[in-house]
Amino acid sequence: MSGQVTGQSKQVFIDDASTSWQPFGAMTGVSFISLAEPVPEGSIHRAKLTQGTIIPCHTHPVDEFVFVLSGTLETGGRRCEAGTFWTTPAHTRQGPHVAITETEIITIRLGALGEFEP
Repeated sequence: MSGQVTGQSKQVFIDDASTSWQPFGAMTGVSFISLAEPVPEGSIHRAKLTQGTIIPCHTHPVDEFVFVLSGTLETGGRRCEAGTFWTTPAHTRQGPHVAITETEIITIRLGALGEFEP
């Protein structure tokens, strides 16, 4: 993982020229860059969703924090545009997240990923 934090004793810098977008498992339309693992099983990701992508309803066993860098998505009955930040408590069912336009977000979890519904 690029940007590993646990046990680091120096600064780590990540920029677009030194990374490549990776597909997010079998989820079509979602790609990501791993920025850091702040705690074991945790993650800080920059994710890109193509227009029309739907991330299905899901839960995480830990709180999740999301910041919209660009674009527009709908989730939780709300339209979220660039500059929107939200938190979702652990074990709370969330989604679906629908990318109205091409969207980039930062996600932060301080623990395991969780389960996505089919």
